[in-house]
Amino acid sequence: MFKIQEIREIIKLVDGSSIDEFEFEAEGASLKMKKRSGVAVVEAQVQPVQQQLVQSVPQAAVAAPVENAITNRVESNVEPAPAQDANLHKIVSPMVGTFYQSPSPDKDAYVKVGSQVKNDTIVCIVEAMKLFNEIEAEVEGEIVEILVKDGQLVEYGQPLFLVKTK
Repeated sequence: MFKIQEIREIIKLVDGSSIDEFEFEAEGASLKMKKRSGVAVVEAQVQPVQQQLVQSVPQAAVAAPVENAITNRVESNVEPAPAQDANLHKIVSPMVGTFYQSPSPDKDAYVKVGSQVKNDTIVCIVEAMKLFNEIEAEVEGEIVEILVKDGQLVEYGQPLFLVKTK
């Protein structure tokens, strides 16, 4: 099955090559990539052949469309760097997907700057494959900065929040 790291490497290879279109199928999963004006678009589909097969595919591996990883890094580097502090902990995205600050558009955000969080406090949702994954703080402290905007695409391992730990 496709691992997120493998898909990221394929995206980099396709982006750096003269290939305009790439398609790969294996064990009931398919991966299709097409370049459009400098942005690689990734589509991955899992056919419901076996429940075990569906569960073994990482959710982030089938998020579509996914912008080129290089483009996302450039965008994230444009934002001002936060002040570095030894007590700051980064809450990172465990998958590729769409970041949401609240459970629905008409609800308040899970956390704001200044919010106190505990290990099991839900801080946001990352949507991948139409599944809404609640992300927990996994640390105790205070939210000092929210690094992404509501509705923004996030990469695996991308910092979402800075938390001043206790």
